Amino acid sequence: MSETHGKFIWCELMTPDTAAAAKFYSSVVGWTTSEMKVEGMPTYTVFQAGGIGVAGLMEFPAELEGQGIPPNWTGYVDVDDVDQSARDFAASGGTVRRPPEDIPTVGRFAVVADPDGAVLCIMTPAPMEQTWPELAFDAPGNIGWRELYSGNGKDALAFYSKLFGWTKDSEMDMGPMGVYYIFAHGGRQTGGMMTKPDNIPMPFWCYYFIVPTLDAAIERVTAGGGKVVHGPMEVPGGSWIIQATDPQGAFFCLVAPKR
Repeated sequence: MSETHGKFIWCELMTPDTAAAAKFYSSVVGWTTSEMKVEGMPTYTVFQAGGIGVAGLMEFPAELEGQGIPPNWTGYVDVDDVDQSARDFAASGGTVRRPPEDIPTVGRFAVVADPDGAVLCIMTPAPMEQTWPELAFDAPGNIGWRELYSGNGKDALAFYSKLFGWTKDSEMDMGPMGVYYIFAHGGRQTGGMMTKPDNIPMPFWCYYFIVPTLDAAIERVTAGGGKVVHGPMEVPGGSWIIQATDPQGAFFCLVAPKR
């Protein structure tokens, strides 16, 4: 595995109202937007923080209508060989939801699910003539944390460690809620995973967007038509979080260094 294999590199929202979503997240997170055009594909909106692209926005695909899939955020993980990684997912008990295919000038990607059904995208980016700057990992507007609600947290960690090379950074006993496993990529804490509570209908990944202060962001969420479903809550390390849904029903989270 290379140093980039297993690294989260993107996050993408599929929603039925892209204009409303762009307005909502620009207000809540502080992102700006730009349009990206790829030949033969619909116009793609890029969310930027400090002029650097951190996430994307696209219209909910017609082929997914009627399948019970809500508007959602999905993470992209860099892999050395997307075709081989897709085969590895399938061979290890996961599934390939969309076979590998090319996005011209961007890279080759596939949609996969782990053995419990939580969905991710994997991608081998196209070679770039120049290296683009990355946003500081703790900068406002960045994706600050990734969290998996799994069928079994311990088994999920073993699965992703095998496929992506993630390591267990630490674990926390949360009493009746079970053990929370913090995982790392390249020695840096990247996210956490746990066995999902009974009130969560299915395993899934969720993503935490960094904002400077939480209370002001909560006001923007509610003013924009979103809904806070959990929190505010202080987490170990002193940060504050909420979990919420946007006006179209997509689940997202915010994290801030202070209230």
